[in-house]
Amino acid sequence: MSKTTSYRAHLTSSDSLVTPYEEIRAGFIALALEKNRKATPFVEEAKALKVVASRARSPQDLLKMVEIRGSMLTAAGISDKANGHLAEDDRIEAIKGLINKFLEPAGKQFVDELVYRFLLTRGDSLGGSIRNLAGSVGEQKFSRALIATLSIEGKNYRWFHSKSKKWIERSADDSDIELNLKGLSWQSAGPRTLIYNLTVPMVRKNVDLSLFAVVPDAISIGNNEESAHNNPKKYLALGELKGGIDPAGADEHWKTANSALERIRKGFAKLRLSPKTFFIGAAIEKSMAQEIYRQLKEGVLSNAANLTNENQTVSVCKWLINL
Repeated sequence: MSKTTSYRAHLTSSDSLVTPYEEIRAGFIALALEKNRKATPFVEEAKALKVVASRARSPQDLLKMVEIRGSMLTAAGISDKANGHLAEDDRIEAIKGLINKFLEPAGKQFVDELVYRFLLTRGDSLGGSIRNLAGSVGEQKFSRALIATLSIEGKNYRWFHSKSKKWIERSADDSDIELNLKGLSWQSAGPRTLIYNLTVPMVRKNVDLSLFAVVPDAISIGNNEESAHNNPKKYLALGELKGGIDPAGADEHWKTANSALERIRKGFAKLRLSPKTFFIGAAIEKSMAQEIYRQLKEGVLSNAANLTNENQTVSVCKWLINL
């Protein structure tokens, strides 16, 4: 597939890239549902804390309840990370401070006060993970599209499990693997391996999607000089994926992605190499769509798609699979 026809298979003009209002609305709803799903464990933990803490007759009795010590520390504002750096005496002092300053003044409502403060700290930690949620949802959506396209084309694949750090063979039930997937490998004209969120030595920055012409076992992330990711000639394509759906942040996401893509091109150009570059975004406004399409026509950018458009996403997946 040539440089020109690759994007023309699914784009007819810059307007094709613009995210319609209906998709923005659907994206916000999907994100809200995902936020609620992530908050569920904290809410359930708070309910359990209230049941156990209700056995205490006074705030001071809570000090004796070792089984809720962790939750008490959370209510005192101690994060899980900070907790790991504290001595036991420090933990006790933190809980005493919570009791004296907040729970005792609450009178008979001290259990409710404990639960509120527990949720306050948990909410802060949830807020941190939610800031990255749109990106994660976008990555999962792209992964599912890529897996589906591989299946439709009858190609077997292996996928990299982010927690076990192992490559796993495709199974009959591949539901939800995108939740833990950080890499995919398949056969095309030769072996192909796609790695997510990789620090590329040629540009010394993180790249969202890096496609290699190697078997997955040839890539060993870390200080292994023999790893294929240290060999610039093994890169086939590098891309940026922006899953945020909020139009207010669309231009900023494109500026960040565009800078990253230009840095990639310059880094490889110094080595007289020119792997393909591509962009996939969920929120694409008219002005940035015009810029993206201009780069496509000039051959600066090899391919692009709107993540909310299934036809475009699948088309880019087909292009990647067959590079």
